[in-house]
Amino acid sequence: MYKIIFMSQAQKDAKKLNASGLKNKVIKLINIISENPIQYPPNFEYLKGDMSGLISRRINKQHRIVYEILEAEQIIKIYRMWTHYE
Repeated sequence: MYKIIFMSQAQKDAKKLNASGLKNKVIKLINIISENPIQYPPNFEYLKGDMSGLISRRINKQHRIVYEILEAEQIIKIYRMWTHYE
């Protein structure tokens, strides 16, 4: 099982999730990620450009979890839990 680390923006995004009613869906996705960060399904995609090396999974049509896998340390760094387009 991977250790989950929430980066500063993800911690800010968590407050928005509570208000939007998406908290339970995010908890389920984080549980999946902590067991197997590239489990399929649900779908995931490797990001490109300035976010190259990060992975994105949909929370809903607009919002996503964006994270990085540090395999050697068995750590998942979660960078965003809202939209990554802001």
